[in-house]
Amino acid sequence: MTALMIQGAGSNVGKSMLVAGLCRAARRRGLTVAPFKPQNMSNNAAVTADGGEIGRAQALQALACGLEPVTDMNPILLKPESDVGAQVVVQGRRLTTTRARDYATLKPQLMGAVLESFQRLKSTHDLVIVEGAGSPAEVNLRAGDIANMGFARAADVPVVLVGDIDRGGVIAQIIGTQAVLDPADAEMISGFLINKFRGDVTLFDDGYRLIEARTGWRGFGTLPWFPLAHRLPAEDALDIASGPATAGTVIACLTLSRIANFDDLDPLAAEPGVRMVMVQPGQPIPAEARLVILPGSKSTRGDLAFLRAQGWDVDLMAHVRRGGHVLGICGGYQMLGRTVADPEGIEGPAGTTPGLGLLEVETVMTPDKRLTRTRATHAGTGLAVEGYEIHIGRTDGPDRARPFAIVDGQPEGAISADGRVTGSYLHGLFGADAFRAAFLQGLGVAASGQSHAAGVEAALDALADHLETHLDVTGLLRLAR
Repeated sequence: MTALMIQGAGSNVGKSMLVAGLCRAARRRGLTVAPFKPQNMSNNAAVTADGGEIGRAQALQALACGLEPVTDMNPILLKPESDVGAQVVVQGRRLTTTRARDYATLKPQLMGAVLESFQRLKSTHDLVIVEGAGSPAEVNLRAGDIANMGFARAADVPVVLVGDIDRGGVIAQIIGTQAVLDPADAEMISGFLINKFRGDVTLFDDGYRLIEARTGWRGFGTLPWFPLAHRLPAEDALDIASGPATAGTVIACLTLSRIANFDDLDPLAAEPGVRMVMVQPGQPIPAEARLVILPGSKSTRGDLAFLRAQGWDVDLMAHVRRGGHVLGICGGYQMLGRTVADPEGIEGPAGTTPGLGLLEVETVMTPDKRLTRTRATHAGTGLAVEGYEIHIGRTDGPDRARPFAIVDGQPEGAISADGRVTGSYLHGLFGADAFRAAFLQGLGVAASGQSHAAGVEAALDALADHLETHLDVTGLLRLAR
């Protein structure tokens, strides 16, 4: 029962993917291994088998370990609801909503839950690989820290620091981190590695040796850019890349300000006949789009206002007039209706916001949150769909008479009278290969016959191979204690 922690010299240095790769490598060596992230901030959540929620990255890491995701893998999940506040989820359940400036006073109360979850995982696995959050160099946040060095010292877990050479300044990233850390925190770091190198790795040999000499830390290797990274779910919506400008039927997704659970897009984006376009704020919806997706949102009424501010409501109406298709998932489904009412002020100030009016339904926000894995039957084809629901609010209206799917004998979702606008609460629906093929064929996209799940598994194996080739994985695993 040992543990090792991967921390970053900055945000988005590739910690989540490195942990996934190390988990798969350790599993292939015969170890029972589990992932752990004390605190995550993400609106891309996964529903666990027991009806809780954790960061989607930890669900991918669990898959790398051959495990079902459980809430102990990410005991504290922060889900931003505005620029200054977030929902706090503790061991899978919502605790409160707090402003960023008030969270510092709450953090010390959460360390007990963090250590409790960590000890449960550690007691049942040979190895726990821990992922930090952001960077320990943010020493202004060190008091009460539960995500990086505060956790590492409380749980006595050795740390490896990761630098991202792709963004430049990696020598300063790592040496500078050591310079600002409290000496007792710096003592927790057993080594470093360099991530996302492009080109001839030997060109960085002098820089690598300089870091070793200046820090006294051991280097565990320089990892080249992983070319199959796009086949693994992105944790941050900013990491979702639009497809090449020349190939495939265009499917456009609106990048909402509070976009949530956007991994719904991954199986579509992986299809060779599809060009996924992430429409950024200020950009118009492409006129050539065959389908426009309104994704999930952590703040439906807020993102309705955001959508209108970009002029996307006008673009959507033009898209529909041209014969285009629209799919709203979860919060996007709510936006497609006539109104979204929040009489209790659950997502913000109480009130009612006009929807886009593309579906004859209305939504009322309710305090109860639906968190469940769902098996459904697609109403149009009779094909099986597996996904999950993670939402507040109830939606009803005439278009519910034409459901998207049937769940436990009850209608789910809604379809417009002309059949071109669809709404559903089901996340993950495109993971079902047969349904995805039928859905795309309805848009004129030839079926590829590929398995999304098999593609993710193959990418995880390739990632583990990549780490084994370029890093001292044996040395890294030996650090664990």
